[in-house]
Amino acid sequence: MSAGQMHPGMYPVDGDLVRRLVAGQFPQWAELAVERRPSGGTVNAMYRLGDDMVVRLPLVQSGAGDVSMEQVWLPRLAPHLPVRIPEVLGAGEPALGYPWPWSVYRWLAGEHPEAGALSEPVPLAEDLAAFVAAMRSITLPAAPQAHRGGPVASLDAETRAAIKQLREIPQEGVDCDAAAAVWEEALRAPDWDGPPVWLHADLMPGNLLVDGGRLASVIDFGCTGLGDPACDLFPAWNLLPRDAREVFREALVVDDETWIRGRGRTLSQALIALPYYRRTNPAMACNARHVIRAVLDDG
Repeated sequence: MSAGQMHPGMYPVDGDLVRRLVAGQFPQWAELAVERRPSGGTVNAMYRLGDDMVVRLPLVQSGAGDVSMEQVWLPRLAPHLPVRIPEVLGAGEPALGYPWPWSVYRWLAGEHPEAGALSEPVPLAEDLAAFVAAMRSITLPAAPQAHRGGPVASLDAETRAAIKQLREIPQEGVDCDAAAAVWEEALRAPDWDGPPVWLHADLMPGNLLVDGGRLASVIDFGCTGLGDPACDLFPAWNLLPRDAREVFREALVVDDETWIRGRGRTLSQALIALPYYRRTNPAMACNARHVIRAVLDDG
């Protein structure tokens, strides 16, 4: 669970506010119990509502667009995907001083997978590849541009700034020269020259739910849209061990250039996240360290 103030401008969400928002806009659920759910998420608070629902509220303005995105696109994407995704049961509006839209979803059971502690890594890799392939095959009109879905070079300034920051935090033990070399290789790789494909665009362990070691659900589609297929290769390094990583790659038939871009994109996200979240979000910082090790060990 997040600790401390992750971002400036965070709205002070608590259980009492959630109860009052639900009672005011969804009176049929006013008597249900409200319970804060521990989460490693960065821009939303999650509250269990009764036994079968969950309320998701942005903590910062940058998360408000994600809620609206999901309300529009989740019902359209769900029929095309091999696992469950969030189902919007209620679209909440700003009220009681709370300034942003929010949603009530059906509760999805499962556990977040943990890198280094997977019970079925190879079958999970196959499940993840099937999900990514299904996303790529979707054709829906008026699709948005995915967050992070553009050229690798668009991440260059922020990635280099993060490497510079990490050079000043020697206790993290990051081989910044090696990280910079991997990033330079990603920049040299040709940009995707095919048609943009549908992406989840944020396949972090915290956005996956597993049951019995197998993929049961994928959540948090706030970054979804069209872009470079390399953007959905993140699980190769943020979750899967080496043998399962190869299964994931083979199942998706990933060419060398796309693999290099995917590795660079995954590393970039981790390099940026580590100095930002190292004191405020242990889950994000821990996964960032894992990614950096996995990418650098991958050569």
